[in-house]
Amino acid sequence: MIPFLLKDRSRARSAALNEHATVEFLRTMVITTPNIIERFHVMFVDAQGTYVGDAPLGQGRAGGLTVRLRGLFARALSLGARGIVVAHNHPSGLCRPSDKDIEATKKLKTVAEALDIQLLDHLIFTTRGVYSMRAGGDL
Repeated sequence: MIPFLLKDRSRARSAALNEHATVEFLRTMVITTPNIIERFHVMFVDAQGTYVGDAPLGQGRAGGLTVRLRGLFARALSLGARGIVVAHNHPSGLCRPSDKDIEATKKLKTVAEALDIQLLDHLIFTTRGVYSMRAGGDL
């Protein structure tokens, strides 16, 4: 799940709705028909968890894609983002992260932290489900 910072309980309902909307938005960005290309998309948020932008940042063949961190973080910094949610799809239909996914996420988190940006979650989509690396303990 995407952890939005809550200062009080009155914001909890709004955050839950935002979380659902975030997941559904990112699903539409990475799952297309036919689902044979791996796609990577990022959403940028400010310190309050409010959307400030998004961008497609890579695509590749099933089983692999390359994302340039320089472009991702240049965009984040230009938007003044304090948090990011990244997502990609697995055309194979397997929703679990690969070893490469876990390794890449750790690298992404390290670079983000150095720039004072929080990696809020890395979501992996298939046509039938979604896996949160934060909820799964991989982040």
